[in-house]
Amino acid sequence: MPKTVIHVFHDDDASITTGTRVAQRIQEVAAEHDTTVEVLCFGPAQRLLGDPEPSGASAVFNRQVDELIAGGVTVGACVNAARADGTEAGLAGRGLNLRVARDEFLRFTLEGATVITF
Repeated sequence: MPKTVIHVFHDDDASITTGTRVAQRIQEVAAEHDTTVEVLCFGPAQRLLGDPEPSGASAVFNRQVDELIAGGVTVGACVNAARADGTEAGLAGRGLNLRVARDEFLRFTLEGATVITF
């Protein structure tokens, strides 16, 4: 089954809010096109997931990530970065799929996924 991966890397306001919103919009029509959507947060954007008091764009980003997870979208993040930042338990508790980013990028290649980066 074809897959679109939204890779949210940058931590600027437009990247984090638009990237997760694009994922939500794709998810709305994915089933009728026999495709799936997945999100991978990595790098500077991933650090915003561990923000204890998100505000502004960070709050929107965190809310949209939680909505994606609640809607059945796999949202991943790098387990090594989460460990280094001390956020592993918190992110796992929110339902993020924590994996080694290197392995996830290779999996996307092997699956023939289309990856769009924000």
